[in-house]
Amino acid sequence: MQIQDELGPVFGTKVAFVSISLDPEHDTPEVLKDYAQFWGAKPEGWSFLTGSLEAVHEVTRRYGVFFAKKEDGSVEHSQLTTLVDADGQMRVQYLGARFDPEEFRHDLLSLVDKE
Repeated sequence: MQIQDELGPVFGTKVAFVSISLDPEHDTPEVLKDYAQFWGAKPEGWSFLTGSLEAVHEVTRRYGVFFAKKEDGSVEHSQLTTLVDADGQMRVQYLGARFDPEEFRHDLLSLVDKE
């Protein structure tokens, strides 16, 4: 959320965030809309996606994300943020605890400046 706010006018015009649910059985479009509103995600630049379990498996396979639904209904997953450029090319992946918001913002803005 902090990075969304720091991006100012480029957010939603040159930069978009996409979050993908790993629990499509629970995370209906309405649930995701409520989640986004609760956290203050700006809809003009942040999409929350869900789909069939098969589609989720395909996306996670392509990006190298592990996830598994546990017996209690929670979902265990790797934490991965992927930076994709305007041409759809994966540029950088930030894994779990290594995610540094300042590094991400810097890398993101370096791509915006190249346009």
